[in-house]
Amino acid sequence: MTHSHATKEQQKITARFDAAAATYDQHAVMQKEVCSRLLQNMCCLKMKPRTILDVGSSTGLALRILEKNYRAQIYGVDLSMGMLTLAAQKKGWFSRQHLICADAQALPFKDASMDLIFSNLTLQWCPDLLLSFCEFFRVLKPGGALFFTTLGPDTLKELRHSFQQLDEFAHVNTFKDMHDVGDLLLHARFVDPIIDREDLALTYATLQALFKDLKYTGTQTVLGRQQKGLMGKNKLAQLQHAYEQFRTPEGVLPATYEVIYGHAIKPDLVPIKLKSRESIFIPVSAITRTPAGI
Repeated sequence: MTHSHATKEQQKITARFDAAAATYDQHAVMQKEVCSRLLQNMCCLKMKPRTILDVGSSTGLALRILEKNYRAQIYGVDLSMGMLTLAAQKKGWFSRQHLICADAQALPFKDASMDLIFSNLTLQWCPDLLLSFCEFFRVLKPGGALFFTTLGPDTLKELRHSFQQLDEFAHVNTFKDMHDVGDLLLHARFVDPIIDREDLALTYATLQALFKDLKYTGTQTVLGRQQKGLMGKNKLAQLQHAYEQFRTPEGVLPATYEVIYGHAIKPDLVPIKLKSRESIFIPVSAITRTPAGI
C-alpha cells in the first residue's frame, strides 16, 4: 500500500516508526503502561463487541489483550508497515486479528461497521484530530464506544523548558489540551464524553538515556518549525546543563508525560441536519407509537 496522499509530516512520522519497529517493544515502557491503564478503563464496558478496531496498533500489544478479553473480530490499523510486520509475526495461527496499513484520518471501513474503537497514544500524531474523530464516528455502529489516550501539552515539559534556554526553535511537540479534545469529540457528534488526565513520569540517569527511548520508540519526531541540522556537542552540553535543574534528590532526571484519557459513545439515533434549513429529521423506523392516555 502506498501513502501518496500523506502529508510530509505524516510521511516523516511513518518513517520514524518504521525505523523504530525492531526496538519499539524493548523501549516502550510508557506506552505499555498507558495501554494497560486504558484497558482497565474498559472494564465498565457493558456491551459485548463483535467487531473491534485498534487505531495505531503498532506491534500489537493491545491486539493480543483485546483478542483474549473479547470474542470479536479485531482489526489493527497503523501507518507503519514496519510495526504491522512485527505484529503479524506475533499472531497465532487461529488469530482473529486483521492487520491493515491505513491512516486514522481515512479509515478503509464501511459506515457503522465497528462496535468498539480502541486507540492508545496515536491521536497526538494526527494532524487533524477532528477529522480522525469524525472517521471514528462514521465507522462506529450506533451505540458503539470509543476509548482512547493521547498526549497533553505538559508532555516532556522539562525537555521543552531546557531547549527554550538555548534557542527559539520548536524542539518538542505541542499537543492539544484536554478541554480542546473534549470539544472536538462533541463537534464530531459523540455523546457523553468523559475526559480525564494524569501525569506519568519516567526517570533516567542521563539525558542521553531519555533521547535513546525517544529514538527507539519513534517518538522523537518534532512537528512544526524546527532547527535544521544536527545538534553540536557544545549545544548538547548546554542542554544537559539546563536539564540538570530538574534532577531529583534521588539523583534521577524526570521526563513527564501528560496522558489524556477519553471515552465517548456514538448515539443510537443520529439526527441529520439538512443544509437547506434547520429542521432535524429522524428515520420513520425510529418512531414508536405513544400509548393512549399519556
